[in-house]
Amino acid sequence: MNLLSARLLKRDFLSGEITLLAIALVVAVASMTSVGFFTDRVASALQREANQVLAGDLALSADAPLPPALAREAGQRGLQTNESISFTSMATGASGTQLVGVKAVAAGYPLRGTLRMAPALNTPDAPTQNVPLPGQAWVDERLASALSLRTGDEIGLGDTRLKVAGVLTYEPDRGVNFFAIVPRLLINRADLPATGLLQEGARINYRLHLAGSMSQIEDYKNWVSGKLLRGQRIDDVANARPELRSALDRAERFLKLAALLAVVLAAVAIGLSARRFMERHLNGCAVMRCLGASRRRLLGLFVGEFLLLGLIAASLGALLGFGVQAVLAMLLSVLVKTPLPAPGVAPFFQGLWVAMALLVGFILPHVLRLCSVSPLAVIRREWSKSPAPALVWALGAVVLSLLMTWIAGEVRLAALVVAGFAAAAALFGGLAWALLRVAFLPAAWCSLGVRLGLSSVRSKFALSVVQCVALALGLLAMMLLFATRADLLENWSNSVPQDAPNRFVINIQPDQREAVGAMLKAGGVSGVMMNPMVRGRLVAINGRAVSAQDYTEDRAQRLIEREFNLSFDTALPFGNKITAGRWHGDDAAPQFSVESGLAKTLGLQLGDVLRFEIAGRVSEARITSLRALRWDSMRVNFFVISPPQTLAHHPMSFITAFHLPPDKTRLPDELVARFPNLTVIDTTAVLSQFKEVMDQLSRAIEVVFVFSVVAGVVVLLAALLSTHDERRREVAVLRTLGAGQGVLRRALLTEFILLGAVAGTLAAAGAGGIGWALAEYAFKLPY
Repeated sequence: MNLLSARLLKRDFLSGEITLLAIALVVAVASMTSVGFFTDRVASALQREANQVLAGDLALSADAPLPPALAREAGQRGLQTNESISFTSMATGASGTQLVGVKAVAAGYPLRGTLRMAPALNTPDAPTQNVPLPGQAWVDERLASALSLRTGDEIGLGDTRLKVAGVLTYEPDRGVNFFAIVPRLLINRADLPATGLLQEGARINYRLHLAGSMSQIEDYKNWVSGKLLRGQRIDDVANARPELRSALDRAERFLKLAALLAVVLAAVAIGLSARRFMERHLNGCAVMRCLGASRRRLLGLFVGEFLLLGLIAASLGALLGFGVQAVLAMLLSVLVKTPLPAPGVAPFFQGLWVAMALLVGFILPHVLRLCSVSPLAVIRREWSKSPAPALVWALGAVVLSLLMTWIAGEVRLAALVVAGFAAAAALFGGLAWALLRVAFLPAAWCSLGVRLGLSSVRSKFALSVVQCVALALGLLAMMLLFATRADLLENWSNSVPQDAPNRFVINIQPDQREAVGAMLKAGGVSGVMMNPMVRGRLVAINGRAVSAQDYTEDRAQRLIEREFNLSFDTALPFGNKITAGRWHGDDAAPQFSVESGLAKTLGLQLGDVLRFEIAGRVSEARITSLRALRWDSMRVNFFVISPPQTLAHHPMSFITAFHLPPDKTRLPDELVARFPNLTVIDTTAVLSQFKEVMDQLSRAIEVVFVFSVVAGVVVLLAALLSTHDERRREVAVLRTLGAGQGVLRRALLTEFILLGAVAGTLAAAGAGGIGWALAEYAFKLPY
């Protein structure tokens, strides 16, 4: 039986009976396994190097100095400890200034993992157990290149200057947020006070690294969990590199979405191909039934054939997916700095399950119908007792839904994809039915060829509707990938004004405000506004203390844990629009104006009373207005703004944003040289850094989306071939009745133009509608 199944598979493949079906299976498995192999490698790498990315076995992080008692308790419990301090600042060299990520460490860092350092740029590096000596600094390759630094040169950091003693090539606990993507500078903690950069309001991350036995770490973790205050958190193996996991989780969601689209389209193609396979094997099965073949024997024959097909398709798809994951790893190298180990075999078996699930859901019902054919079908085409077509597609839908949920790993994403395609298919089906009905109205006034084409569509009306829906879904996937994506990117690039601010200056102290403003004005920058910035932590809403545990959404939890940048003003800032309540203006009563997105995330409403803790003091006021912001204006924006009388007595710094013409690029260098504590952020460089990351993410996602395009093409071909045999018989009958080639050509052309026009209209409308929804609700762009 197995040999006969193999011979049958070979015959069907050579005759082209299952070519599209096999391609659809390969595409589905390849899209699934490419994502599976890549995420498996990342998970293995993070697990393998979890301790190294913490520079210890456990780490305590905070936005303020950690109490010394935490380190003392760790020492008493026999744990090794070490501290690091990270922040961003401007560094100066002979060729200019550069925004850098600074990390200050002491001897013994890191407790786990190893630093790597090269004696000079473009020379071999090596592991080292040392850290920079006091008065020295290690720069990474990009910083050395940006400032033309060599070993022995001096680099300015705040109020001090340090000697470049080496090139830093690897640090284990480097993050992947933006301020870790900028060039890096490693210094000794003893040099921090001389820099003068540890000022009130500065964004600084303090970290206590710990190392010891597993039991010691677990005991200390249990002890410290109840001692942590707001803004303090535990980083362990379970949440090591949360920023990396967050970025990769988001990338994985997009990749899975692309894989889901490919699998759904492949399922549609398989369903259409399976129907044609069944129709073309009807006569052969009827003959075998006449020769004594039982239903059980036929079932075994076809199950064996498709089992072999599934194994071959899964193997080819897995090999293709393995090659694609190497491309994904290369494209996402900007995120994944850790060397990736070889992937496991689990994704291969996942791909095999995908192939078998698609075969069970979309092939097995047709095989059961085929095996139940009556011997009388040799004389007349009849199915005897067999599953109805509606039940066949219902079983396929159930299997596909379960498969989507398993692939996505979460019900919500799977439900969105399945519901989206189901809604699109239902809507397309209804519209196709209506459009095809309308197309028959002018048939009486058309030529013979056109009438024959319309008659052909009408004779197999239900199948024509299915064809239109399948064609529309395939075209929709391709149009979304190409046309809509290009429109959204173009609108995004045009949404930022040409004269938008491209420099931000932060950490301006109150006694520097006038001098900085005067220097900018003298440098040719006009209309500079200095916005006060007060850093405060939200501690209570309506008198009730709040914590991250009160919220389930990740963004809400992060907002509650962090310090807000508050401000005060009497005039409504540019790009702000009051959506609820009344702007306070000159009203001196304590009150807050809150950004509407923040209010939605935290569940805030007009009239709620917010309490902020600011440098040990409390400021409390009621929400009197909600604002919508234009974040793409590239101007200074704040979540919370009050009248001056509410916040002006608290410690503050100032921030400003301005547009710097290309011929004034030396002005930031001069500004930092005079005021070393200032941080000048070149937003063109920021956008360039982020664009590099997003471009690589986009290219990685597009690699997987190629499978969706291929699956879409297979759907188109399967939809056309699904009625090929019926069309051949109709043409033969018409030729017998005397129809000429011209009439037949016009009839076929009419049928194809009608189906293509309806499908194309539905796909274009669907792509436009989805593109509008993405622009309006996801990207906030005009479309």
